[in-house]
This record gives sequence, C-alpha cells and structure tokens, in this order.
Amino acid sequence: MRRLLLVTSAVLGLGIAPVWAGPCTTEILNVEKAVNAPNSPYAPTARQSVGAQMGRQPTPSSVARAEEKADSGYAAALDRARALDNQNNPDCAQAVKELKELIGMQ
Repeated sequence: MRRLLLVTSAVLGLGIAPVWAGPCTTEILNVEKAVNAPNSPYAPTARQSVGAQMGRQPTPSSVARAEEKADSGYAAALDRARALDNQNNPDCAQAVKELKELIGMQ
C-alpha cells in the first residue's frame, strides 16, 4: 500500500509542472488574441505617407510594401515584449504599451 501511494504521488507530481509566467505574459497574450481574432479592428499599421497626404492613389505594390513594413514592425515589437517578459524584466510593460499603440489598441 505504501509503495502504491509513493508511485501515485510520483506520477501525479511529475504531471504537475510549475508554470512560470513573466510580468507581462497575460497582456501579451491578450494583444495576440485581439490581433488574431476574426474581423479584428486591431492590425499592425504604418504611418501615412506623404504621397497619401497629397491625394495620390496607392498602387497594389505600394499597399503590399506598407503591409509588409507594418507586419515586420509588429513582429519586432512583439518579439521585444516577449523577450523582456521571458527575462522577467519590468520594462516589458513599456514594450507592451508600445505594441498596443502600434496596433491601435489602447
């Protein structure tokens, strides 16, 4: 009986691993969830170009370049926030704030 209790405790103990989350993990997950949701109003954006301010119509290639630039900026900001969060660095809060500003989520 004692051996069964010991084996059962060991099996259950191995199945329950501690979950270590950084100080910003929840916020980062909320941002990712909001961006990836169907019909999300949040998406990576880039600054408006001078050409757009002058009334010029965008071409398909200029739209594609702008989307690629915005996506790469979002990915870089997300990676930075994750890295700081993984280091338990409290500066991740500022990185998350910048990430939210980038996608228009405030």
